[in-house]
Formats: sequence, structure tokens, C-alpha cells
Amino acid sequence: MKYINGIYNLSKRCLVRVFTLLLIFTSCSENFLDETPLDFLTPENAYSGPADVEQAIVGLHSTVRVLYARNNNHTCIMTALGTDLAYFGENPAGGTMSDYASQLTATSISPEVWRDAYQIIQRANVLIVGINKTEDAVWESEAQKNAALAEAKFFRAFGYRTLVTLYGNVPLVTEAFNYIKTDFVRAPKAEVYALIEEDLAFAAANLPEPGSEAAPGRITQGAAAHLLSEIYLAQGKFQSAVDASSDVINNYGYTLMKTRFGTKLGNDVFGTGDVYYDLFRMNNHNLTENIEAIWVIQVEPVVIGGYDYASERMYGPAYYRMGNTPDGKKAFLGEYVSGKYTGYSDTLGRPVAWVRPTSYVLYKIWQSDWNNDIRNAEHNIKRNFYFDNPASAYHGQKVDFSLYEAGTRNDINDTCQYIFPYFMKIATPLDHYTDPARSGGGTTHKDLYAIRLAETYLIRAEAYLGLNNTEAAAADINEIRNRAQATPVTPAEVDIDYILDERARELYTEEWRMLTLCRLGLLVERVRIYNDNPLSPGANIQDNNNLWPIPQDQIDLNIDAEITQNPGY
Repeated sequence: MKYINGIYNLSKRCLVRVFTLLLIFTSCSENFLDETPLDFLTPENAYSGPADVEQAIVGLHSTVRVLYARNNNHTCIMTALGTDLAYFGENPAGGTMSDYASQLTATSISPEVWRDAYQIIQRANVLIVGINKTEDAVWESEAQKNAALAEAKFFRAFGYRTLVTLYGNVPLVTEAFNYIKTDFVRAPKAEVYALIEEDLAFAAANLPEPGSEAAPGRITQGAAAHLLSEIYLAQGKFQSAVDASSDVINNYGYTLMKTRFGTKLGNDVFGTGDVYYDLFRMNNHNLTENIEAIWVIQVEPVVIGGYDYASERMYGPAYYRMGNTPDGKKAFLGEYVSGKYTGYSDTLGRPVAWVRPTSYVLYKIWQSDWNNDIRNAEHNIKRNFYFDNPASAYHGQKVDFSLYEAGTRNDINDTCQYIFPYFMKIATPLDHYTDPARSGGGTTHKDLYAIRLAETYLIRAEAYLGLNNTEAAAADINEIRNRAQATPVTPAEVDIDYILDERARELYTEEWRMLTLCRLGLLVERVRIYNDNPLSPGANIQDNNNLWPIPQDQIDLNIDAEITQNPGY
């Protein structure tokens, strides 16, 4: 028996064996079914007080951190792959999310995301039950106990947000299972949203105020209110979404950063830098002066339990693979380590080009303000790469594939894998602390944003649009565009496509774009228009793919009730 996702993973053969064992052991001992846990953790024996609860909460943070920071399907797909923003550059023909028709049903993609979400929910449920079973006397106050419950409920809501957005009706689990259950049913979306709302409202009322949390990265009232505003949007409760996002914007001390700040001032690697560049520099995310950060995923490189962020590996071009210069010399010598040139530049790291941006996010959305929007500046999106080999006549010249003799290059590899614009927000130029022979090996060690105030403004703008108040929507969008020195949008220009454009400009690699598009019911439409994978245009997306398939193994294992499959699968 292996717990994988809120539903136990048992083959039918294993079920027969389990029930057989029950019959055998029942005949041997009348005490077999006594519910006394002896050698495993349960809500009854795991939590005796605040210290145990604190460990469990930190464990929940660690579980969620993996979803944001590691080089796995969940991270790449949630942020970009298979949306209007990106396709798999290393293998456009058959890479992850290059073919919806086959990959959502025949691969581990849908089961992995399902499992990850239910794992969070199960762990949160165990914690919630455990907290409620502790004696009041072990807590310093009711407020302390409620704050712990609030953080656990935030994560349960976080898990259900993914499930209800991608799969629609899903099993609604609020108890902590330590037994076999094979009669799950899909709850209506309205019931799932009701639980999410209840959990987030409790969290927003009982979590610490921003600035009083136990440690950087811990959940605060502002994060709960922000997520609640998105959940209201998903249900078309536009005024409630305005109220919740306004609470975040007005009542917790958050402000968009407008002036340069942080630890890297005067050390800009490409170009002159700006406040947007500063938002993403090493060690700037948790600074007390950074009052735009609402929820920051913590990445600690040199402590026990620390982590890394596979940002460069996922999102950058594999420049070091492009081979030779036009005159036959190695194109990139890179750093000199242990007596030889590595081929890797410490300014660029070692990307693998899994997430290759579409032309939409690289070019289309910048056209009206190409030269003045600071988010498109060379230090924020590196568009120019230069040959690095003094032995070549091309040393120091810009990489230009037209310099090569016709027919000598692989056009797909050159533009999808080797060289394409590189968003510096995910890179750490000259800040690679491990694996010097590979300039970090594709990983970085800086924190990353799960929620930033700029997104709250865009959520409120979308809510105002839902209320047909385009003037207020434009004002919120312009809070961000003014910071970026971009041309203000007029009320007449505001529609959902414009808001999605602005989300791409501001939040690429940060927002979970897959959830945004599925929430809006626009995934299929926008992938067909903007996912310009040259070998799989539109990622072969199907009309039914705005909802993902329920993993077949979950349907098969649920032998005492029916879990219906989503249409078209």
C-alpha cells in the first residue's frame, strides 16, 4: 500500500491480498481491528504541541517549494510549457507538452500534477486534524492555535485551487485517511470552491500580519487575501474579488517598488539595471525594504535542508551547445577552471532550453513600447549573444546564424535550443556558488516569488473588467506600466487579452499561466493562436483540453464508487 495522492495506490491484486490478510488476521486475534497506532504517525500521536505542529508546517512549505523550484514537469508546465508562453526548446517535436492529444493521457503529466496537489491536501488534513486534537493547555493562546490552523488551511486551499482549475469536479477530502478508501466521488466545483473560500477566509483572519510572521517565506494575511481574490475571480464574484484584492493593496503596507534597491546596486552585469532588475537579484526578495513581496519561496544554499532553484536549467538557452564559429573555432570558451576552458559562462550559467518562449512573449507583447518599457531592456531580456574565442576572427561579434554557410546549421536547434532571448529575472549572473566547472549546472540559489503585489493589481484589474469598470481596470494596469515606463493603457483598450498580455510582460516565469488560462477557459484558444512550436504548432491541443483528464489509475482503483472521466478522454 502506497499513499500517493489523497487516494491510495493499490492494484486490484493488492486489494485482494489486503482483504485476504484482514480475514486471516481477524481469525487469529479479536484485537486486530483496535485503532491503536503503534509504529506510524497519525493525528492522534504526531502532534503533542506547537513544536510538533511547527515542524509539520515547515514540511508543508518544503513540499510546495519543490513545485516552484525544481526542474520537474509540475514547475515547467504550470509556468509556461504548453501554454501561449512557451514550448519545449530542447526537443520541440516530442518534448513535454508538445502534443496534448497524446501526452495528457499517455504520460505521467496529469497524474503527477494530481498526485502533487493531493499530497499537499493530505498533509494539510493530517495537520488540521492533529491541531484540533491537541489540548488547549499546550498553546500559549487561542490565537497561536488558530494561526497554525490558518497556515495549514492555506495550503489545503492551495492544493484544491490547482485541482478544481485543471480537473473541474474532484473528490473533496477533508479528513486524514490512515485506511484504505475506494469509494471517492467527484464533488461539484461549487462545493470545492466553497471549501477553498472558507479556508482562505479563515487564513486571512488568523494568519500573522505581514512583517510579524515567524520567518521569511511564512504565509501571512496578505497572501491568503490575494489567493482568495483569485478564487472569487474564478467564480465570477467580481465585487468580492475587488474587495479582497483591495484589502491586499490598501491594508497591509505593500507597495510597488519604484526606486532601485538591494544588494547588487552598482554591480549590474548587462546594461545599466533598474528597479525591475533589482526585484530579482540574489538576496533581494526577503529584504524588509522590498514591500512588493507577498509570498517568497525560500531557497537557502548553504544550510541543512537548503535547496536550489533550477531556473536557468529550465528557462535559458543552451548557448554552449551551438558548436563552432563560422571559421571553425569553438564558439564559447567560457570560464577557465582547473586548467581548462569549460565552455560555460558564469554570466549565463548552464541552461538546457526546456522552456523556450514563444514569439508572443518574446516579441509581440513588446512591440508598442519596445524601446521604453524597462522590462524589455537588455539587462532584463538578454537578446544579444557574442562569440567568445580570441582564436576566431569572429571573437566579440554578435552571434548571427546568417554568417554561416547555407545548409551547415540545424535551424531548429539554433533558434529553439541554442540561442534565443534569455529572461534575466531567472538568472544569477556571476552568482553561481556550486559546480564551477559548469557555471552552476543550471541551478541558482536565489529565492523566488510565489505572489508579488504587481499580480494583485492585475487581479483587481480583471475584476473591474468583469464589473465593466474599464476606467478602474486601466488605472490598476497603469500602476504597473508607469513603473515600467511604458505607455499608459486607455480604458477603451482594456480587455481580457490586454490583461493577459500585461501578465506575460510582468509575470513571465512567476505566475502559473496554465492555471490562469484554464481558469478563464482560454487555454485552447490561446495555445492555438500563440504556441508557435515550429514542429508542433498549437501543440496539437484539442477542444476538450481546457479540462485535464482524471488519471486513469485513480478511476480504476476506486472500485466501490464511480469517478467519471472528463469529456473527450
